[in-house]
Amino acid sequence: MAIEQPLVMGILNITPDSFYAGSRYAPGDAVLKQAEQMLLEGAAILDIGGQSTRPGSHLLTAEEELARVAAPVEAIHRRFPEAILSIDTFYPHVASEAVAAGAAMVNDVSGGQHEAMFSTVAQLRVPYVCMHVKNAVQQLHHKPGYDNVVQEVLDYFIAKTDACKKAGIHDVIIDPGFGFDKNAAHNFQLLRELPVFALLERPLLAGLSRKSTIYKTLGVSAAEALNGTTVLNTLALNNGAHILRVHDVKEAVEAVKLFGAYRNVEI
Repeated sequence: MAIEQPLVMGILNITPDSFYAGSRYAPGDAVLKQAEQMLLEGAAILDIGGQSTRPGSHLLTAEEELARVAAPVEAIHRRFPEAILSIDTFYPHVASEAVAAGAAMVNDVSGGQHEAMFSTVAQLRVPYVCMHVKNAVQQLHHKPGYDNVVQEVLDYFIAKTDACKKAGIHDVIIDPGFGFDKNAAHNFQLLRELPVFALLERPLLAGLSRKSTIYKTLGVSAAEALNGTTVLNTLALNNGAHILRVHDVKEAVEAVKLFGAYRNVEI
């Protein structure tokens, strides 16, 4: 999967309890209106999820998650058939049903912990976002130790991309998993050393939007973390990110445009 210019992925959470209240949408007109707004603002991808992964969140079953996302995916695809929709799930069944409803890629925060996920995605023949996590999905925010977080994440992706290839997945996007099983120091180190992951020759997704590394460092709330998000998104672009996963599409698109102008200026 070749990405010539950085892309913006807009977050659509069909949940009542995502960590950032501004990203929660109920099925129906509200989610369609937000999808339209994000597309108008320049989102290349809409990432639709029904499972909150905030600290302390309740883990839904596949059936419960599918009940939240199936109708919105179908409705958004029907209204905006040219939009690229991503399903944010670690359940193979949800991935299959969402693709049948119109999704065109799978974003898996578990990195394929479900044994059937890789084979399912290979059969679906869609791009796959593989995120780094160290623990099980029920423990995504535990505080593991790392001898060298960058080396461990790199080794993880070497193994995961090989497993994806063997399963028959051709388009793999890697996501370092900022904020998952990592403290602020780990996140900043990964951000600073993102160029290391170019060794994998895979598109790189950065999901930093309004996360605690930003708002706790600044001493603000998630609602006040837009400026900090833009700063870290710009650093991610400078260090090789191909996709920015964000709550605020307009500001991320502006960052991409300014970064492109900065990078391509001729003197």
